[in-house]
Amino acid sequence: MAADAKAPSDEQTPSYEQAREELTEVVRRLETGGLTLEQSIELWERGEKLAAVCEEWLQGARVKLAAAMARRSEPTAGNSNDTPF
Repeated sequence: MAADAKAPSDEQTPSYEQAREELTEVVRRLETGGLTLEQSIELWERGEKLAAVCEEWLQGARVKLAAAMARRSEPTAGNSNDTPF
């Protein structure tokens, strides 16, 4: 990921795709049931952490996209319509 798009800071942090995949598995396991209360709580906590990782990645992507769109909408120096000639 580019330096201007903030990625999760921990070097052990999974990629967006890895976090999303694991979060999907956590949700599936919770929905299936058959877990003890302690197991369910542990999975829920893991899911919350994974959701936060995904949100952090997505926020970084939003920042990067907004910057790219802002650069695109800026007039270039050579194509300014304000020049009289």
